Amino acid sequence: MYLNRLLRFGVGVQHLKTDVQGMRQWHCRIKQLLPAVNTLRCQHGAPDSMNCSWLIHDNHLELTYSDLVMRFDYVWLRDHCRSASCFNSKTNQRSLDTAQVDLAIKPANIRSDNDTIYITWPDNHMTKFGLSWLAKHSFEGQNQTVQKRILWNAAVYNKAKMPYVTYNAVMESDKELKTFLEAFLLYGVSFIEEVPASIEATEAIALRIGLIRESIYGRMWDFTSDFSRGDTAYTKVALDRHIDTTYFQEPCGVQLFHCLKHDGTGGRTLLEDGFNAAENVRKQSPDNFDLLTKVPIKHEYIENVGECHNHMIGIGPVLNAYPWNNELYLIRYNNYDRAVISTAPHDVIHQWYIAHRALTTELRKPENEIWVKLKPGKVLFIDNWRVLHGRDAFTGYRRLCGCYLMRDDVLNTARFLGIQI
Repeated sequence: MYLNRLLRFGVGVQHLKTDVQGMRQWHCRIKQLLPAVNTLRCQHGAPDSMNCSWLIHDNHLELTYSDLVMRFDYVWLRDHCRSASCFNSKTNQRSLDTAQVDLAIKPANIRSDNDTIYITWPDNHMTKFGLSWLAKHSFEGQNQTVQKRILWNAAVYNKAKMPYVTYNAVMESDKELKTFLEAFLLYGVSFIEEVPASIEATEAIALRIGLIRESIYGRMWDFTSDFSRGDTAYTKVALDRHIDTTYFQEPCGVQLFHCLKHDGTGGRTLLEDGFNAAENVRKQSPDNFDLLTKVPIKHEYIENVGECHNHMIGIGPVLNAYPWNNELYLIRYNNYDRAVISTAPHDVIHQWYIAHRALTTELRKPENEIWVKLKPGKVLFIDNWRVLHGRDAFTGYRRLCGCYLMRDDVLNTARFLGIQI
């Protein structure tokens, strides 16, 4: 009991040195008293650093700081050394050759002060970390989600206070741009109003958000229902909900639409939060959700129209989630472009069809849909990794323009403006 209190509260140990080597005789005495103890706890005696303590295990360091318990692999600690010889602070790039780090490395000495921990390695190299830096970058200190989102159905979206942002405001003000991007990143869809009805203005507002991703469709698209390309989008028929470019190995991340002219009826745009539908499937049937994240599905685009000859293939599961927290980051749903399924045996495929039906049923619930009428001056931005879109059939002449944006660059713009992602 006395020993436990000694270890827990540091009572009477201020006279003991806090580095590892200085504690070894005391550690041996503990092992004689309690043979089962195979770790050493060192706690700084200074009052200002009593919220920092650590346990040295055979293969990792257990560090407690501000009530957060963290565990660090020793190779990780050596690999992330920020000393001048290991890390170039001007370029923010690693200089250390990780392949040269001994995979069995252990600290020779550890000590701390008020806000820093110092680790000396067997070759006498010293690594120092700010305790707050370790808390920020530890596995235990990570947020549960990579990107904050608000999942929505029609009721949630209609109650949301989506900002009204205009072309001139976004073009002239970083504050307005930030307002637009905050809403876009939360909901996966947003609008910019009062945009001049031209390809040039549409391109200008696109470039204000991020770099344009050129593809087999060119840089900026400008199309009507003339079937000039081998895609159903170039017709007047209705389009079911889908994600674009599922036949790319990495589907385009962000896209925008601007209706420059429509003389006719119909043609409303359908929008739906695919992540909301997928999360509902996860709640109703975790097995269906899990299967949709594991079975790779091939999507294909074959085009031989005029001078356009393309054969694109993309492979990946319908639902894509980060492995460490199972957070969705991409839904690859497009029944038009899904190719022949040959990536799993028959019994797995039958279960996949059951799971896919569950997702489709959820996606087709009217309460999950919102419909908007695109018109000149109103530019629609869509997170193509999350929000599915479709349309009503229409009549008359309808001209749209738009483009894809580099997802990484859109996120880069957001971070530059101070949005935490």
